[in-house]
Amino acid sequence: MEKYAIMGGQPLRGEVEIGGAKNAALAILAAAVMTDEPVVIENVPDVRDTNVLLKAMENIGVMIDRSERHTVKMNSSQICDCIIDDEYMKKIRASYYMIGALLGKYKKAEVPLPGGCNIGIRAIDQHIKGFKALGAEVRIAHGSIIAEAKELRGSHIFMDKVSVGATINIMMAATMATGKTIIENVAKEPHVVDLANFLNSMGANIKGAGTDVIRIKGVEKLHRTEYAIIPDQIEAGTFMMAAAASRGDVTVKNVIPKHLECITAKLLEIGCRVEEYDDAVRVIADKAISSTQIKTLPYPGFPTDMQPQMTVALGLAHGTSIVTESIFDNRFKYVDELMRMGASIKVEGNTAIITGVEKYTGARITAPDLRAGAALVLAALVAEGETVIEDIKYIERGYEDFEKKLQGLGARIEKIDSDRDLKKFRFRIAQ
Repeated sequence: MEKYAIMGGQPLRGEVEIGGAKNAALAILAAAVMTDEPVVIENVPDVRDTNVLLKAMENIGVMIDRSERHTVKMNSSQICDCIIDDEYMKKIRASYYMIGALLGKYKKAEVPLPGGCNIGIRAIDQHIKGFKALGAEVRIAHGSIIAEAKELRGSHIFMDKVSVGATINIMMAATMATGKTIIENVAKEPHVVDLANFLNSMGANIKGAGTDVIRIKGVEKLHRTEYAIIPDQIEAGTFMMAAAASRGDVTVKNVIPKHLECITAKLLEIGCRVEEYDDAVRVIADKAISSTQIKTLPYPGFPTDMQPQMTVALGLAHGTSIVTESIFDNRFKYVDELMRMGASIKVEGNTAIITGVEKYTGARITAPDLRAGAALVLAALVAEGETVIEDIKYIERGYEDFEKKLQGLGARIEKIDSDRDLKKFRFRIAQ
């Protein structure tokens, strides 16, 4: 089982290039099956989640050419089945995007109930509500969601709560429905807008993505397109937070600064300097950081996917910080691991009370999920001594070449597979 071996204590300095947004890629790859014509998608991150999705799509007849690492050429004209029966698909949350795509195009879909990280209840009731409003019959049987419709008709749908997944799924299903669909109280995340732009590039008629109301006029068919996915907001934020936690100086390239404003605002608040450029941000942490309060909220609020990374940084801040998690109910599982490294954190319900400490110390720890795993890597990079992080498969779900990018910033981190590898790592570090 692969692990990360990390020797902490080095401020991160230099430049890092951000890849395509994982969450946008998963939705866009799914939506690409809605045309029979060839589609070329660029800036696709080479991470476990996208690879699992592409494999499952191949299994239903989608022809995929990935001769270039970050470019996917797809042709879905030979889809032979609308049943996704893939053991690996049960392990990723984005499996449900295939429901909206297949239902929209073929009026039927059967997809395993989604898995992914165990960070709390992520009900699919809003997805089902939207599909039913469009005229589909939906049921759950044998561990799968089954949706069918003779015809999908436009409808007026009000979301009971803001849900990124449901917004994306309903938008895809409504794209080829008869008539007009209005979806209110929708998610406004950058990858929702990116999906709408992608569908529009194929001939869809979607307006309002990025606002509270999305209006869709159904079209009969979609056509070929070439499209580049936006940069990953969360990967960028993770490296920005790594600069803050390590008292470093990191320029994060290939980003859209507008998407990072909520993260930038908090970094400024705790005492970092942030310089913005057209497609880059530079984070300079040349003095001790101070405490603050954070509450996770739907975009444009502070993202739940950045909460663990922020908590790691605040664990080293002067004073007491309060972090409130309002999106998921089980997102503080990593706190026990962080406390093994010397953090002082008390969790009460959905709130963490963080008393800053002078330093973290290395330990053998386990990544409980994707973003918490990345946060623990940040903690290890600034800790005194050696840390070994297990279960890095979670981290690889969403970060491409994570250890290599960190090495490029001066981090002492390696991927290892055995005690022998660990001894070699220690030897190299000691030189």
